[in-house]
Amino acid sequence: MPRTLGILGKKIGMTRVYTEGGDAVGVTVVEAGPCVVLQKKTENKEGYNAIQIGFAPKKESRINKPMAGHFANAGKGGFYHIKEFRVDNPDKFEIGQQILISDFFKIGDIIDVSGKVKGRGFQGVVRRHGFKGGRKTHGSMFHRAPGSIGCSAWPSRVIKGRKLPGRMGNNIVTKKNVTILDIRDQENVMVIKGSLPGTNNELLQIFTK
Repeated sequence: MPRTLGILGKKIGMTRVYTEGGDAVGVTVVEAGPCVVLQKKTENKEGYNAIQIGFAPKKESRINKPMAGHFANAGKGGFYHIKEFRVDNPDKFEIGQQILISDFFKIGDIIDVSGKVKGRGFQGVVRRHGFKGGRKTHGSMFHRAPGSIGCSAWPSRVIKGRKLPGRMGNNIVTKKNVTILDIRDQENVMVIKGSLPGTNNELLQIFTK
């Protein structure tokens, strides 16, 4: 089932706000939009319905000729980030149309946010998977090792999916059902409850429910 419409944004950072009852709530501040519709894709031509949007203006001198031709249809300049969002009816949108936060979101909405988490390089099983580790007494040398990873006689191989050391982070994660606490249209800023994936200035995809 295709996702509903969304918008692109940039993670600014975290802070806290206070409720009317005096409770401190951790929030993430996101610069969301404005985005521009660059292309419409239809089921008859491309096999699915979607719109392609651009975010974060890019200097003309930094755009190569193929992308300059692609951006020319919208007439809004170039962009650093281009993403597609599935929609039910692409005819509701026009090439060059600007998409703002207030077009699809309001305070109190429950949304999903996707972003790339911090890359942590090659890590062992204790940090990567939360293994407890071995004892640290009586000359034990088993502290942070994964332990047995399979049988020798049968099936004589490591089963797929075994939790082992490896690269940690640097992948796309979606945080679901987070709440919008505040929207500031003039600044294109959205205040979302809790933490979101990624470092500051990381690109975020914000989906409606």
